[in-house]
Amino acid sequence: MTTSDEASQTGPGERITEAEHAVMEVLWDRPRQTAAEVCEDVCATRGWSLATVKTLLSRLVQKGAAAAEPDGRRFLYSPLIAREDYVGGESRRLVDRLFGGSAASLVAHLAETEALTADDLAEIEALLKELKS
Repeated sequence: MTTSDEASQTGPGERITEAEHAVMEVLWDRPRQTAAEVCEDVCATRGWSLATVKTLLSRLVQKGAAAAEPDGRRFLYSPLIAREDYVGGESRRLVDRLFGGSAASLVAHLAETEALTADDLAEIEALLKELKS
């Protein structure tokens, strides 16, 4: 369980769902959007209605992941957590849950299952060299 200080530093107190994440991606790309503007980006590809987007935005506001700012008769939504912070937290949870906290085990698994391309391996090698220097 996280404290409120930890939640404010690493993201929402509650995990966000895959659907909520799709909405967050839109907000990260362009903050201060109306629900209708968010819907323009996600409704057609996901088969959602404006009501669905409004529900997801409301949940994100309740979870502390997004803010709703009144703008006349509508609200403008913006992310309260940075994409990098969210990705970092989710990555850590994945490594902790599936690989006992060992990032090396994750990389080994990807290598063993041939999920890494030659380009991936070159990027990993370059990152490791950079980290060592």
